[in-house]
Amino acid sequence: MSQERESTLVSSSPAGLRRLVGEDGNGLVEYALVFMFLISMLLGIVDFGRALYSYHFLSNAAREATRWAAVRGNTCTNDGSCTAPASTADIQTYVTNITPPGVDSSKVTTTPSWPGSGALCSVVNNPGCPVEVQVSYNFTFVVPFIRTTPLTLSSSSEMIIVH
Repeated sequence: MSQERESTLVSSSPAGLRRLVGEDGNGLVEYALVFMFLISMLLGIVDFGRALYSYHFLSNAAREATRWAAVRGNTCTNDGSCTAPASTADIQTYVTNITPPGVDSSKVTTTPSWPGSGALCSVVNNPGCPVEVQVSYNFTFVVPFIRTTPLTLSSSSEMIIVH
C-alpha cells in the first residue's frame, strides 16, 4: 500500500526529475504573471521612445525654424537671398512642412516672436535683433496606463537676424 500512495503523490518526468502530481499549472500561472509585467515594460519603453522621438523633432524644428527666420530679415530682399521677410505664418508653415512621419502636425504649435528692445529692434525682423521660435506638441501615449492626458512637450530657440 505504501508503494501505491507514493506513485500517486510523485511521478517521474521524461527527464528523470521528480515532482508532485498537483503542480502542473504552477508554471503557467507564473509565466502569465511575468509575461504581463514584461509586456507592460516593453510597451512603456516603446511609448517613452516615441516621446523622445517627438522631443527630438521639436528641438530640431525650433532650431531650424529660428535659423530660417534669422536669414529672412527685413533686408534679405536687398541682396536677393529671399523674396520676402519671414512672417509668423511663414514660420508656422515651415515647421508644418518639416514635420516627420509619426508626429501629428495638427498637434504642433509654433509661436515665433521678435523679443528685441531699443531703437534698432523697434522694427520687426530688423538685422541685429533676436528672433525666437517656440514649438510645442501635445504628445499622447499609446498605452493608457502610463498617462491618460496628453503631455505637452516644447522647445525654443533664439538667434540674431543676420539680414
